[in-house]
Amino acid sequence: MLDHRVGPLTAVPRGEGRVFLVGGQRMAVFRTHADGVFATQELCPHLGGPLADGLIDGGTVICPLHDRVYDLRSGGGGNSECRVQTYPARVGPDGVIVVTFGIP
Repeated sequence: MLDHRVGPLTAVPRGEGRVFLVGGQRMAVFRTHADGVFATQELCPHLGGPLADGLIDGGTVICPLHDRVYDLRSGGGGNSECRVQTYPARVGPDGVIVVTFGIP
């Protein structure tokens, strides 16, 4: 797996998500109110809603199109069969968000 530097933590406001090009792949990167960071696929698998525009509630994101709820840690969709791909994310000591994925 490869570490990809995404950008400064401040590029994602607390309680929101933003889309970044990470290693040639578009991803939704989220920052919780407690400064936790998460990364998922960009679009909702249900109908392609932009997940980065969804509402963040603790460790979940709510798709802005049809209110599907996804766990940002596991990608699970609660009562839905849909799942989102998640990627390990963290904030490095220099304050930069790092997402880990891909084949070295």
